[in-house]
Amino acid sequence: MSQNISKKIALRAVLVALAFILSWVEAQIPPLIAIPGIKPGLANLVVLIALYRLSLSDAIFINIIRILLVSFTFGSLMTFFYSLAGAALSLFIMYILKRYFNLSIMAVSVCGGISHNVGQLFLASIIVESINIFYLLPYLWIAGIITGALIGLLSGLITTRIKNILHE
Repeated sequence: MSQNISKKIALRAVLVALAFILSWVEAQIPPLIAIPGIKPGLANLVVLIALYRLSLSDAIFINIIRILLVSFTFGSLMTFFYSLAGAALSLFIMYILKRYFNLSIMAVSVCGGISHNVGQLFLASIIVESINIFYLLPYLWIAGIITGALIGLLSGLITTRIKNILHE
């Protein structure tokens, strides 16, 4: 195995571990509002960094492994499906916006936060067999905008710092 491949595997492992830890930290934060699904999305920091500094496949890999670990450690099978639905739509939207529209990392993060909530609501509407659940959408959009902006700001600072460290 070449040194380059070893470094990439190690970096992926560190990023999965970081995403897992951030998910655990997030799980310790009590709900600030009585609307289900509103969370800061701390692990999305790692996903954004992987998307901007590594590749789409790395971001997908890190996200899937994190979701599996978090679901089986802190959650349930339903946690897995809701997380996967939100993460899949979010990552797809973020990749498209980054790749084809060249939006800033903050704008990409905000759209990722919003689309994560939409993905989870879509799955919930299928499970409960009702579109009435979408009454939560305005609240989740506001939360997605706020948390997405904060995560985008932090991700931007971190990716800039990484570029400076690597002298790119």
